Amino acid sequence: MEQISLAYGAQRLNVRLAGAGSITILEERALTPIQDLPAAFSQAVENPIASPPLRQVIDGRDCVTIVLSDITRFWMRQDKICALLTAYLHDVIGVPYDNMAILIALGTHRAQTEDELTTLVTPGVFARVRVYNHDCMADDLVEVGVTSRGTVVKVHPLAVGRKVILVGGTVHHLMAGFGGGRKNILPGICAKSTINQNHLHSLSQTAPCSNPFIGTGKRAGNPIYEDMDEAAALVAPVFGINIVASGGAHCRLFCGHWRLAWEESCKVVQEAMGVTIPHLADVVVASAGGFPRDINLYQSIKTLLNASLAVKDGGSIYFLAECREGGGTPDFFGWLEPLRRGTLDAELRANYSIGGYIFYAACEIMARANVVMLTQLPPSLMADMRIRAYAEVADFQANLDVCGKSVYVMPRGGNTVPCLHGALG
Repeated sequence: MEQISLAYGAQRLNVRLAGAGSITILEERALTPIQDLPAAFSQAVENPIASPPLRQVIDGRDCVTIVLSDITRFWMRQDKICALLTAYLHDVIGVPYDNMAILIALGTHRAQTEDELTTLVTPGVFARVRVYNHDCMADDLVEVGVTSRGTVVKVHPLAVGRKVILVGGTVHHLMAGFGGGRKNILPGICAKSTINQNHLHSLSQTAPCSNPFIGTGKRAGNPIYEDMDEAAALVAPVFGINIVASGGAHCRLFCGHWRLAWEESCKVVQEAMGVTIPHLADVVVASAGGFPRDINLYQSIKTLLNASLAVKDGGSIYFLAECREGGGTPDFFGWLEPLRRGTLDAELRANYSIGGYIFYAACEIMARANVVMLTQLPPSLMADMRIRAYAEVADFQANLDVCGKSVYVMPRGGNTVPCLHGALG
């Protein structure tokens, strides 16, 4: 196998691996797509995990808020679930459309355009149900309590005094162990101050580095995960719908108690997407999986972090991520100046931001591996992060050195979590 096709933005590109000593493809285990999604949805909400059926949890007179992930997670196709859910609430339970609201869990991400909101919920739902962007800087956010770690939890007012249903996809997450579930509350619909208090746990309390207790697949003892869980409990969602997707198709639905059903989905995600490797490789070639997974560097870093779990110290990562929307957060590349000054750790602790930590985590990878990237990001910006960036596939290919080396290829790097000898972290 001397050539492999990898996704890049909306394209597929052929990458040559001639002369490699060995080539191993790392991919998630195939999950069987759901053939009849409406039937599977009905079965899941009527026979939920650790919860009464949805029709017993919601009354026709209730005001209901559906919390839905944003466009960067659209590959989970929550739109299809949103359409089924709103129809079920209206047709089966009798909730008027005027009593429903859909709240997009943006965290600190940008607001969605009207076209994006329509895409997220389907045109039919958008025409019937009010859809709102969350604003983490809004002045009407409501304090619902304080976690045991001192995080003051302020949330969107549509999550207070209403029946809240969480809808999202379960995936591995670089800080919180797994995404989905309670993450739709924190950071999804919380104040920026709440988010920063929670995410500050990403940094070690004793050394200038990331907190060793956080990370992909880590839950027990992970302060970010545990703090998010407490915040979600303060909101007390009445139901959760957790999607496990693979290859763009829904494969499993875990419905029921907002925490316990989600935990069951995490088990399946780990079994499917945690890939055991016998050794670290000299080279990892990784694609973020194309658009929208590589919409910006903030989202694409997940692939880079996963790839770093499979490469030797001093090895090389060849990384494909278009990043048509740049860094992804307004401040992402603003952290270049502290990096240049050698004060990144101190300044991030003093003025924490999520984009800053993602930048920080990426820089930690570059400290132990050589990174070459195919991207639309300016090479000058990437150079200070110690990434060699190329906009043309021919230039990227010319700098891809695999001769005589052990190579892992990750076609969907954001979905594939290498586990050395089967253990995470």
